[in-house]
Amino acid sequence: MNDLESPNKETLEKWHKDPNNWKWNLFYYNKEDKRLLVDKKNPNLGATINFAHPKSYLFFVGMLCFFGFVVFMITMTKK
Repeated sequence: MNDLESPNKETLEKWHKDPNNWKWNLFYYNKEDKRLLVDKKNPNLGATINFAHPKSYLFFVGMLCFFGFVVFMITMTKK
């Protein structure tokens, strides 16, 4: 597939339904899918990270730092 063309809806659906792209039924890992955020197995529950994306771990660590900072700020203001 050409990097400049985006996958069609059928391909995205096939990737999403393929159990080989889901590790432990929780983590999405598909090297062919260039999206960073994808729908969870149940799309009503939001999105998850494509851990095969090169920037996924930076995004994940950034989210953890952000939420850690929020928790830290909340606990510091209560003292």
